[in-house]
Amino acid sequence: MKTTDNTVLITGGATGIGLELAKDFVAKNNTVIICGRRAEKLSEAKKILPQIITYQCNLSELHQRRELVEFCTQNHPSINILVNNAGVQREINFLNGEADYFNGESEIAINLEACIHLTALFVPYFVQRSEAAIINVTSGLGIVPLSITPVYCATKAGLHSFSISLRYQLKHTSVKVFELIPPIVDTELDRGARDRRGQKDKGVKPEIVSKEAFEGLTNDQLEIPVGMVKILKIGSRITPELFLKMINKKVVNPSASDGK
Repeated sequence: MKTTDNTVLITGGATGIGLELAKDFVAKNNTVIICGRRAEKLSEAKKILPQIITYQCNLSELHQRRELVEFCTQNHPSINILVNNAGVQREINFLNGEADYFNGESEIAINLEACIHLTALFVPYFVQRSEAAIINVTSGLGIVPLSITPVYCATKAGLHSFSISLRYQLKHTSVKVFELIPPIVDTELDRGARDRRGQKDKGVKPEIVSKEAFEGLTNDQLEIPVGMVKILKIGSRITPELFLKMINKKVVNPSASDGK
């Protein structure tokens, strides 16, 4: 895939992996649009990268997804890459019934539904381009789940499956479908939950994820596992129970009394 002279939309591009991808795309002479929910974070990103175009929206809202695509296609008609990166992660204890599930942002709407909907909106436009790409950011937790974040893990597993199906559907078009699969990354995704759990290993730096992403994109590596995910993919097929225990070894089994 050509990684220069594109027009790229990165959802959740103001922080973490999204921001590092934005930096690297800008460095390679691409036009970069980022979107996010928080105006202050978009402003901070703009100070770091004055070249980027920012757009505030809430991807959990269907009409705002449509407005985002309209903004991109009308104001930046050369757009040819979508990076589905925006995501939220929540600890949910189902022993508390629906209390935890509804007490926060919808991981299904943001992590999965928005990615699928944006893809549906962009694909008819992208197939008219000589070269285009959809890059879905999933997670190693979509391969082996972490029990305390069950819905997050399910959305990433779903996005992995969707990436495979979409790649098959578009194989005779100009649109390539990539899946970037990072391990735990040191970002604010979990809203401080790792600190509350006393977890010392906060994961790899987002710069490393972006670096490996660009190596994979340049080499047309359609699935790009990062770091320990390379081992996780193989090991989880050989001894799935062992790897499930390894991922969850520091997690205390939830009980109804642990509810928030």
